[in-house]
Amino acid sequence: MTSPRFLQLLHRAGWEFWLPLPLVAALFELAGNFMAASVLIRPYDSVGKLQSESQMGVNLPVTILTINAAIDRNRGMTTISIRTTNSTLTKPTYEVPATHASQIEIAIAQQLDMRVEQIRKLISYRIVD
Repeated sequence: MTSPRFLQLLHRAGWEFWLPLPLVAALFELAGNFMAASVLIRPYDSVGKLQSESQMGVNLPVTILTINAAIDRNRGMTTISIRTTNSTLTKPTYEVPATHASQIEIAIAQQLDMRVEQIRKLISYRIVD
């Protein structure tokens, strides 16, 4: 008499779903392991070889806040220091062999790959004795 009651309990618990579940999980495990092993064993030819001798330039997106130019007319040189938003980078400094504002702006624009109009908005000049 306990058998029909046990079957009723199993039927209420949904044994049609729960009984084959471990079998389905084991099949997925075996199929996944087989596919992973077949993919990992396969040899791969790399299309692009690693080139260690060439240097690649890294362009970091940095916003320039100010450009300070210290003009030394005795030496005929201008020292340029640039302040950027990225404080972790060192403050870049350049020396330009020019003392006229237009020549300095053109040299900075070429060095920073910017337009001269942008440089004029950011630069401030100081004459050093």
